[in-house]
Amino acid sequence: MNKAATKTPATVKLDLIFEPDDAQRLANLCGPFDAHLRQIELRLGIEIRNRGNRFQLLGAKADAARGEAVLQQLFNLSNDDTVTTENVHLALAEAIGDGTVAAEDDEAPASSRDEVVIRGKRGVIRGRGTQQKQYLKNIATHDLNFGIGPAGTGKTYLAVASAVQALERDRVRRIVLVRPAVEAGEKLGFLPGDMAEKINPYLRPLYDALYEMLGFERVARLTEKNVIEVAPLAFMRGRTLNESFVILDEAQNTTVEQMKMFLTRIGFGSVAVVTGDMTQTDLPKHMTSGLKQALSVLEGVPGISFTHFRKEDVVRHPLVQAIVHAYEQHERGASAREGRDA
Repeated sequence: MNKAATKTPATVKLDLIFEPDDAQRLANLCGPFDAHLRQIELRLGIEIRNRGNRFQLLGAKADAARGEAVLQQLFNLSNDDTVTTENVHLALAEAIGDGTVAAEDDEAPASSRDEVVIRGKRGVIRGRGTQQKQYLKNIATHDLNFGIGPAGTGKTYLAVASAVQALERDRVRRIVLVRPAVEAGEKLGFLPGDMAEKINPYLRPLYDALYEMLGFERVARLTEKNVIEVAPLAFMRGRTLNESFVILDEAQNTTVEQMKMFLTRIGFGSVAVVTGDMTQTDLPKHMTSGLKQALSVLEGVPGISFTHFRKEDVVRHPLVQAIVHAYEQHERGASAREGRDA
């Protein structure tokens, strides 16, 4: 294997050439639909490009070096055995766990070293502020992600942007949009139209972001082909979502049972993003939010990321940040008064 590294200010480009140039071994290495490469990309937060036996890894120096080690190990394995998803998992765990790959960049701030930039047809999308940048990085490097915080912090928009990029790069084969329709309850079945039309009003924020990034006509075509799927949360039971980018929006309105059911739908090659605002729960007061319980139960579980946004992270009109702050003060005052009266 010959290699040459060219460093850019934020990333390195690591070029690899695998010998012998055996098409069968290379297909074994990459996996069906390049599934093994996507698995490595998502875990390490790098981008892998390949043509024949030539591969290029783009990312932070340490991550690209780990990617090189994983690919070399899997290429060696491909000569004698079929490379499986489990083999990729083990190679990644070994590369990440040994901690032997170090770089001068590792001491640089994460904001400059590992910033995730999404390039779309309508321009470049970057995180605004530390939390948004960390949120994008978490989505790029974890299979399950939670984004929690007030309205206007970009939780849903950035999740959709990440989903579109994953679809455009063939990291996933479809986008699945999920949202609980708490306000409709059982009356959902009496709304006019097919299932997509019934649930569409509750998914409008997700669609607005899709329209901005892909255009109305392309979203319509992809929806018709089921590449973009509308999935009411209540109808997710019994499904397994492989090679999908799944977004559960307004998750504060899920019940404990619904959240557990949703989280166990995630399959191989999939990425899930759960967004919610615990201050805007529409559930009956006696019911516990599934999002609230999940944050407690899953804290510390490896492979899951949590990004907590605050009012300082609001990126809408400045008045929105002031409104969020005013409501927080009001709620703290109300809680204090209830405590004195008790």
